[in-house]
Amino acid sequence: MFLDEVDITVIAGNGGDGCVSFRREKYIPRGGPDGGDGGDGGSVYCLADPAVNTLYHLAGKHHWKATHGGGGMGKKCHGRNGVDVVVRVPPGTIIRDAERGVLLKDLAEPDRKVCVARGGRGGKGNVHFTTSTNQAPREAKPGESGQTRHLHMELKLVADVGLIGQPNAGKSTLLRRLSAARPKVADYPFTTLEPVLGIVALYGHRRFVMVDIPGLIEGAHRGAGLGEEFLRHVERAAILVHIVDICPLPGDPVEHYNTINEELRKYAPALAEKPQIVVANKMDLTESDENLKRFTEAVGCDVFAISAIAGKGLNEMTERIWKVLKERE
Repeated sequence: MFLDEVDITVIAGNGGDGCVSFRREKYIPRGGPDGGDGGDGGSVYCLADPAVNTLYHLAGKHHWKATHGGGGMGKKCHGRNGVDVVVRVPPGTIIRDAERGVLLKDLAEPDRKVCVARGGRGGKGNVHFTTSTNQAPREAKPGESGQTRHLHMELKLVADVGLIGQPNAGKSTLLRRLSAARPKVADYPFTTLEPVLGIVALYGHRRFVMVDIPGLIEGAHRGAGLGEEFLRHVERAAILVHIVDICPLPGDPVEHYNTINEELRKYAPALAEKPQIVVANKMDLTESDENLKRFTEAVGCDVFAISAIAGKGLNEMTERIWKVLKERE
């Protein structure tokens, strides 16, 4: 199950207390202090793991707790350190302190790691408090408390290309045609209920990652349909591929195109300014040529004519996507 927002609590371990101890051995009078230091408490880390693609595994475990450090012992023995805890999250996870609203880390790249709750340091044993005037100190320091934090995690998928368009424009069919991803395809709106990633491979060992999000409708920036919930997943994409049903049953392709762009602008102006490749889909249908001519004149930009279901025009489109991606590097 896909989940892209979750709240958890992370609790680091406390440091162990320092020890008050004196050396007691036969034939060694006044052995002096030998209390060891307490161990450090375990910390909690978040790791961007490429093998993880959702935050769903965190939904059933809201508290992540590291172990405490052990107390110091005699003969200057150091207490054991607490065991760290690693919370594995998908690359692209944004971690915030939920109480303060502060951004802690954006784990946009795989294998990045951040400490979200620092373990307490162990206390000093009495061996550290010997002075010329205090040869037998009975003082030791307690361990420090570990940090406790309430975290809000939000996932923004990391993809090179984001597919946008109205429901039933053919985005899922296109992703299935170009990659091994298998999003649901059906003849009714909102068959895609969650973002789907796919790797598109071109000849010459070239590849890019494409993400399909649920179809957008008017009012998506306010939460209409499924738009607001998933628009964040195309924010990281370098470019957008705008899929337009050139022969829609209801409405007009030009109106659909303008509606989507307006929703992007209202949601995030920076998203609307991303480079777009406009694609007219379903060119295998009757009247598609006439509709394409009118659509191209209306939008005033290059339009790639394809049929995702028939595989028509896909090579030209993917080569154009690759060229734009290289230009953006």
